[in-house]
Amino acid sequence: MPSPALHRRHALRALCALLAPSFGLRAMAAAGDPSEEAADCVIPAKAGGGFALTCALARDALQAVRPARPPLGQRYLPGGIGAVAFDRIATGKLGGPGTLVAFSSGSLLNLAQGRFGPHPPSAVRWIATLGTDYGVVAVHRDSPFRRLQDLVAALRQDPSRIAFGAGGTVGSQDWVKAALLVRAAGRDHKAMRFVSFEGGGDALSALQGRHVDAFPGDAAEALQAMAGGTPVRLLAVLSENRLGGALTGVPTAREQGVDLVWPTVRGLYLSADVPEPAVRAWVAAFREAGAAPGYAALREQHGLYPFALTGTALDDYVQAQLKAYRRLADELGLRRWPTS
Repeated sequence: MPSPALHRRHALRALCALLAPSFGLRAMAAAGDPSEEAADCVIPAKAGGGFALTCALARDALQAVRPARPPLGQRYLPGGIGAVAFDRIATGKLGGPGTLVAFSSGSLLNLAQGRFGPHPPSAVRWIATLGTDYGVVAVHRDSPFRRLQDLVAALRQDPSRIAFGAGGTVGSQDWVKAALLVRAAGRDHKAMRFVSFEGGGDALSALQGRHVDAFPGDAAEALQAMAGGTPVRLLAVLSENRLGGALTGVPTAREQGVDLVWPTVRGLYLSADVPEPAVRAWVAAFREAGAAPGYAALREQHGLYPFALTGTALDDYVQAQLKAYRRLADELGLRRWPTS
């Protein structure tokens, strides 16, 4: 007579046989189209900055075209303004088809300098850009600087008099914006004071507390802070022409005699180890999201302007930007670390 243990083994085999098809189908669905499954968007900084805006827009845009999917999770991983997240993706400590990571032009600038470790750009797969932000020069609402020319005049007199505060360290995109502004004032950028923060949110809090004098950050994060009650005045937007929406009344730097333009493209990447079908699925999902009728309004709601690239066009853009940023780093005397 068969033992109870043997009965249990037969029962378990039968149960596994019944469940295997459904498990297999779910696994195939996840492997074939991860944009339909649970996934996370990694925000490689603290709360309140542009990376958080990127992931929020990605979540909302995906939900509009994939209403049945679980909302895209928001996961913070601060460290080096993207360096920690990039290193973990590149070394396989973080990744998989369900892990997207936010990047910006600032990420590409750091990558061009080798600040993301010894990892080449090919360590990740560039999935999509969701839009572009633009740099701004902002001060406290009660600052004596009413126009960009006022700040430039103060820098011309003594660049060490002004404390800039923004995300990143020496060589970051916010540092570069400040350095270019000091140079436009005719002074050596190496004489400026720059206070480093782990993201725009912390820098804007410091501006609110008057611990720094000026914020060379990005428009979307500044507008988000202003909407939350932070007392900020925008002196200039670093776009080629005046922008609409909430920035309609803000003059460009060029209008005020300073030839400084800085777009900040915002997008997403995946690990290079993700299978090609999963990469194609995410690219297709964001193409669909970007083409949806309500996407323009959603993008504007998150403070971004049109700039949509995927696939080969995005890869070409990344390579061109890396080349331009290496030239800029050399021009500013910034150290560049080798990558593999």
